[in-house]
Amino acid sequence: MPELSDVTRGRLVYGGDYNPEQWPETVWLEDVALMREAGVNLVTVGVFSWGRLEPSPGTFDFGWLDRVLDLLHENEIGVSLATPTASPPPWMSLRHPDTLMVTADGVRMSHGSRNHYCPSSQVYRHYARAIVTALARRYGEHPALRLWHVNNEYCEVCYCDGTAQHFRRWLCEKYETLGALNEAWATAFWSQHYGEWAEILPPRAAPYLRNPTQVLDFKRFCSESLLQCLRAEREILRAATPEVPITSNFMGLFAPLDYWQAAAEQDFVSHDWYPDLTDPTAHIGTAMSYDLMRGLAGRKPWFLMEQSASGSHGARRPPGHLRTQSLQAIARGSDSVCFFQWRASRAGAEKFHSGMVPHRGPHSRVFREVTALGRDLAELPDVVGSPVPAQVAILMDWDNWWAVSGAHLPASIDLLARLRDFYEPLWQLGIVTDFVRPCDDLTKYPIVLAPNLYLLTASDADRITSYVDEGGTFVMGFFSGVVDEHDHVRMGGYPALLADVMGLRIDEFLPQQGSLSCTSELLGEFTADFWADDLSVTTAEPVAEVAEGELAGTPVVLRNGFGEGTAWYVATRPEPAAMRALLAHIASRAGVTASPQPEGVEVVRRGELLFVINHRPEPAKVVVEGKRVDLLSGERVSGATELPRYGVRVLR
Repeated sequence: MPELSDVTRGRLVYGGDYNPEQWPETVWLEDVALMREAGVNLVTVGVFSWGRLEPSPGTFDFGWLDRVLDLLHENEIGVSLATPTASPPPWMSLRHPDTLMVTADGVRMSHGSRNHYCPSSQVYRHYARAIVTALARRYGEHPALRLWHVNNEYCEVCYCDGTAQHFRRWLCEKYETLGALNEAWATAFWSQHYGEWAEILPPRAAPYLRNPTQVLDFKRFCSESLLQCLRAEREILRAATPEVPITSNFMGLFAPLDYWQAAAEQDFVSHDWYPDLTDPTAHIGTAMSYDLMRGLAGRKPWFLMEQSASGSHGARRPPGHLRTQSLQAIARGSDSVCFFQWRASRAGAEKFHSGMVPHRGPHSRVFREVTALGRDLAELPDVVGSPVPAQVAILMDWDNWWAVSGAHLPASIDLLARLRDFYEPLWQLGIVTDFVRPCDDLTKYPIVLAPNLYLLTASDADRITSYVDEGGTFVMGFFSGVVDEHDHVRMGGYPALLADVMGLRIDEFLPQQGSLSCTSELLGEFTADFWADDLSVTTAEPVAEVAEGELAGTPVVLRNGFGEGTAWYVATRPEPAAMRALLAHIASRAGVTASPQPEGVEVVRRGELLFVINHRPEPAKVVVEGKRVDLLSGERVSGATELPRYGVRVLR
């Protein structure tokens, strides 16, 4: 099977989305000249060009795209050729209005933007297959073609009647009988018993809470519907060009599509990332998204498909920051640095989105930085394909995310915030993490963290139990082990199947509106908030407890020996310093070395290289062990060394 190495060919990929159809052909020659100056070696073409490629049904106009691909090939620039199926042209919605998506409130979308199609529409799927087939036949053997980019940022969710029919077919295949569905959905509650398949609808707008299992199954169905679209395009491309890699771009921690399943359908994982540049800790969330991509890729390199060259979320990227974030991606496993887009648009809804060539043109700070970054990446061929070692895993499961997002829960659980509660202290400690599923092999990690596992299957509980029993260290956050795969509560006390592993049983949840004063011999005095549990200790040892008030004496951190391993339960949200101290202690006990750096400084090993990155606008000093050479500057580095603002060293 083709893979990312067929695209990189021994060097880091550098480029971005190229939209030549927005410009006169006279500009194209300047574009390729500037691309060569900047060191660009690959561009994505055609993402939103369906209307130009097929101006009327079945009538194709490929002449302009022929000229573009020929020009890029003549200038030794490879092409990531996109299927344009994320944005159907106006003729489709005019002739087939049922291809337009409908919201949960019953509002049918119109064309004039993007991503307006219904993934379940057979008409949409027919035309999508047709345009993809035409592209594959025409360009499958073009020498510029390096990879296929399928669709763009799959995210569509529809509630129309066609979707309802598709949902029923999916449910019939899943449950086979209405009796099984009624049991799974607990339809005895609120008189929801279904006597015919035709009675079942998507979870549209309702006067009060929807059936949680219906909502969960609809989210599963929507993800599967998008996967069906992806598979259909992939199979056409695979049949025509079996040696050309296929990918589709993800968007970090994004709910509608199960990225574990989607990653398995592609030859490598791609990522679009636009951090909030007004957030001084955005680099931590960025690192978390990059680590997730590496996990989705099976600990293999991944592909940074999009980022901004000059800003995002209305904020300007400060001088030097483009290089910092880009090399952070390389440090955490990417074999590419690409942007949206090559040339900033002069019209349209995203005309103030950034570009590698901004409105000012090549005589600009942004283009100078783009060109300098191209030179930096050319100095790092040895990093291509190399791994990023990690000794700690964080469990991330889309089924659990969908289930724990329900409006019917005791408190509003933001899974991304819970992940960040565990991830950020590890980042500050210099501990690199992998994201894995509960069903994956956990034995390679000394520590496995589960910030939240509200939904836990029996097989995953068995795997976690075996992991701890055989010597692993497991750390679990609150509101975990509560329901099964149908979102039914497991009776007998939480965390049910993991109660013996954790050495405790929870009788009642105690969401908190204010803060808790806590005490611990290990952690000292600290505050916590958001959650507590009314629990009974069986074999666990309380490590921290509430110090005063109505809950005085209630354990909030517990440790339990189980078999050859140890399980920790964090029953609240400790303040950041306490959480960092707790995870540092757990890491030390498990033999995982922490290497904390000055605030805002990140040190990551990839292969034989050490990346040292300063994310702050002020200089920082770090200590480098041994004698090393900075591949970017050629300097020899040893002992204490200063990193300038947004400075990066790549040390051999």
